[in-house]
Amino acid sequence: MIKLERFEGNPIVKPNDQNLWETKATFNPGAVYEDGKVYIIYRAMNNEDTSVLGCAISKDGLHIDERLPEPIYAPREDFEKKANPGNSGCEDPRLTKIGDKFYMCYTAYDARNPTRVALTSIKVEDFLQKKWNWNKPILISPPGIDDKNACILSEQIEGKYAILHRIHPCIWIDFVDNLDFSGNRWIKGSTWFKIRSDKWDSRKIGIGAPPIKTEDGWLLIYHGLSEQDLKYRLGAMLLELKNPTKAISRLDYAILEPEEWYENEGLRHGTVFACGAVVIKDRLFVYYGGADKYVCVATTDLNGLLEELKRNASS
Repeated sequence: MIKLERFEGNPIVKPNDQNLWETKATFNPGAVYEDGKVYIIYRAMNNEDTSVLGCAISKDGLHIDERLPEPIYAPREDFEKKANPGNSGCEDPRLTKIGDKFYMCYTAYDARNPTRVALTSIKVEDFLQKKWNWNKPILISPPGIDDKNACILSEQIEGKYAILHRIHPCIWIDFVDNLDFSGNRWIKGSTWFKIRSDKWDSRKIGIGAPPIKTEDGWLLIYHGLSEQDLKYRLGAMLLELKNPTKAISRLDYAILEPEEWYENEGLRHGTVFACGAVVIKDRLFVYYGGADKYVCVATTDLNGLLEELKRNASS
């Protein structure tokens, strides 16, 4: 069995009482590896339960070398501004590099309407220079339906963009000709991967990090919630390169489950929830939220995980 190995320095980002915007929680981080550095884009929550996005930077993927003092992204549209008391804002970012841009999907929530998938983008050059010139966000999922856990695949499939998302309780996929969602165009797609009633992912599942392209297929780290103990765990799938709607394999067991204090002592005990992963020198770094309060990282040998998927998994 292959398991993710936790960094002994976890959690790598904690709430900061000195910054009002991240006093309550810092969790569910997306990540990109660019220009020799890992940029960890994490969800931060203040005491009013408003979520914004912060940024921490690491040269080795483990130790934080820089943590920006201000949010790099905050609610600016009505669909993500607080309309009622409770959680609201910009949640759970997932970033994909396509051409000279980073595209970011995130969950937009106003505390009144169902959660929806929002999409924005930024030029890689601006991102690296910390010029946060994000394009105006637009909703891409239909109204009235809880939709979240979304990303765009980094390469087109037969000339179309693949968008992964979650409509309870399964992972869905949609193929679109372009990323222009003006004029009330919505994703919906079809059910892609389903829960397994007899395993650890029996209640609901959703993507973790955007799938990573390998020679063997698209590696997808995903989360599952158990019907038995209501804990969030992480698992792995390997998808066909030319047809990512089809799984080559799916591990029967979880590769990370909540065991440490920082995965059980927070806003939600028993939770490991990933939104980002990068590969550095054939090692997979998975960035995840612990107990809805902390940013953590766990790693494994990429080739070892791929071999395990090809050898021992069942689809």
